[in-house]
Amino acid sequence: MTTLVVIIILLAFLFDFYNGMNDAANSIATVVATKVLPPRLAVLWAATFNFLAVFLFGVAVAKTIGKGVVDPLMVNEITIFSGLIGAIVCSAIATHMGFPISISHALIGGLVGAGIAKAGPACIVWSGLTKTIIFIFAAPLLGFAVATVFSIATTWIVRNKQPSKIDRYFRGLQLCSAAAYSLGHGSNDAQKTMGIIALTLFNAGLLGDTFRVPLWVVFASYSIISLGTFIGGWRVIATLGDKITKLRPIDGFCAETASAITLFFAAAAGIPASTTHTITGGIVAVGATKRMSAVRWVVARRIVGAWILTIPFALSVSFCVQKFIVWAWGL
Repeated sequence: MTTLVVIIILLAFLFDFYNGMNDAANSIATVVATKVLPPRLAVLWAATFNFLAVFLFGVAVAKTIGKGVVDPLMVNEITIFSGLIGAIVCSAIATHMGFPISISHALIGGLVGAGIAKAGPACIVWSGLTKTIIFIFAAPLLGFAVATVFSIATTWIVRNKQPSKIDRYFRGLQLCSAAAYSLGHGSNDAQKTMGIIALTLFNAGLLGDTFRVPLWVVFASYSIISLGTFIGGWRVIATLGDKITKLRPIDGFCAETASAITLFFAAAAGIPASTTHTITGGIVAVGATKRMSAVRWVVARRIVGAWILTIPFALSVSFCVQKFIVWAWGL
């Protein structure tokens, strides 16, 4: 293995770690906000189920990232390195500023920017990129729609129950919904790192003629994203859990269950969906179901603004990094 390949793999794991940190909010914001679990126990719960997803899902999303965004035959290790730098810079800034962005879209933007800088638009696999772009809009809408149905249905089912009994019952159910969501998060997001590492190994001729994801890459990626989740991006958690709408256990259950269903579908279809977009759509839905004024729309607009900027920002950084490296080293 060349030094550059090793550096890229280490950078991919750093990206995986930031993915877990930023997206910890997706997994635990609702259970922390509803006080079903204390923060440290909540991140341990989420991290555990992030890792357990390794035994339940395949590598369809990893293959989409590895060969469905840029053509593996038209890029090199420098391109992958530049793409990762763009994704990491975008992810780190958002995590430390408390913005729940889509880490997967930062990665896709990074790959696209570096790929265009290396080989022009011809290197883009437009079918895979189109599928991803469609789901940028579909993920929050699906999360919103399914959460709305769940919220209305559960509210109707418990309409004659005492509030104290409803709260106690859904506190238990929310543990299950948070576990399901964390499985969906792990299944989708860990595979993005797998795809990058597999693309690097394939490009370096270390996988032979067939693109595949080695088993050690699978387990390492799940382990590191789980560690990032356990460390937690607490400013992002505060944004999702407290600032969009006031959540009760029944609300958290509906948002998490709806989002988990959406992510399971995306993982099975090989779509690199945004876990952030999905859960945010669910949280907005349960707030809006109570009344429109229950949602802090100013916060929601800021989050959407960060989403819109994610791909262009990561694309621009990686494009510049790729061009600079080529200029500086005369490659």
